[in-house]
Amino acid sequence: MNAIKRIDPRRPFIITAAGLRRITLGESGSADESAAHWSSHAHGAAAAKPRRQVSDPKQIMLVVAHAERGALDDHTCQTIAAAALLADAQTEVALLVFGELKDDAAALGVDKLIELPGFERRVFAPETELRALQACAAALAPRHVFVPDNATGGGDLGRRYAAAAGASVATHVVEIDAKHVGAYEQAKRAFATRALPDVILLEPNAVDAKLPFVGAGERLAGDFIRPAGDIGQPYRDLGLEEIDAAQVALEEADFIVSAGNGVTDIGSFERLAGAFGAAIGASRVAVDNGHFTRDKQVGATGKTVEASVYIAFGISGAVQHLQGIKDCRHVIAVNLDGSAPIAKRANLTVVGDAQQTIAALIQQVQSARATRGQAPAAAEQRQPAGVAA
Repeated sequence: MNAIKRIDPRRPFIITAAGLRRITLGESGSADESAAHWSSHAHGAAAAKPRRQVSDPKQIMLVVAHAERGALDDHTCQTIAAAALLADAQTEVALLVFGELKDDAAALGVDKLIELPGFERRVFAPETELRALQACAAALAPRHVFVPDNATGGGDLGRRYAAAAGASVATHVVEIDAKHVGAYEQAKRAFATRALPDVILLEPNAVDAKLPFVGAGERLAGDFIRPAGDIGQPYRDLGLEEIDAAQVALEEADFIVSAGNGVTDIGSFERLAGAFGAAIGASRVAVDNGHFTRDKQVGATGKTVEASVYIAFGISGAVQHLQGIKDCRHVIAVNLDGSAPIAKRANLTVVGDAQQTIAALIQQVQSARATRGQAPAAAEQRQPAGVAA
């Protein structure tokens, strides 16, 4: 392995006028002291965001969301930001979350948080969710209800609520301000606007999720939300159908492992994907070399992916590849070159050999499963696929 000298990120630093952190060369000590000093002077990014001031609150903007493993996706955060930006000095932003939430609600711009941890996103219970939302709306009397217009629960719930309440609604909203909402019509050949309706379902990227302020972040007990009577479910939940992760389209995959020119043992790489239960992607070079079929190519000339976790093995990170993973939530790079372009995009970079890292990960997964007494995943027992033409 190459010995790469790295700068200790804990060394003292200053914050420039542009908000950039600059390590002070030639000095050593505690970065915490340095951060505290510059924070006290409110320089750049070190300064804490102010709380949005709400005086004599008289109305509420309600945002409805589904948590996934304790977190909210970018689309939901954008929906919260839309409500927070439209709220005036007498309006609070309330967030109703189906599931457990570990994110900092105040940092998202939320003033009041109602968490319903008893709801599981993987369980299909639309009537129960609708009654819970109706009970919350009855208790809070929101001026507007904001819902991310997605295919994973929010879009369906928002439409059900609007229909049941007889409320005005706007779907697929791509433009919003204090007076109107806008959406494309006629296969995007026309654009329609209307005054703010009771229920607003926002498309992704309609609003920037970054806010110049924070909310109060007050947690309210969800016990005041009590749906009336027993709810008869006209549906039977058949559960989730488990399929081979390798058969999932890359555009729909939540966990992707991707191979580049630095991966020489394709069989081991595929076994790792099976152990993780992850979909398989590849760089253009790996596809051109015949190791993977063209439908596995990630990048501007291949597939654009939005995975929660994307692990790139032996991929340097050409600009086309980086365009293909720009919407991934967490990117992990494994590369011998710690200064490769992929490292600038990655949330975590492992400087090391791809093959050694793959072998170590397979061993760790197998050891963890053996400790827990779990049988190996069926995908692990798959024979390596042949080299594609």
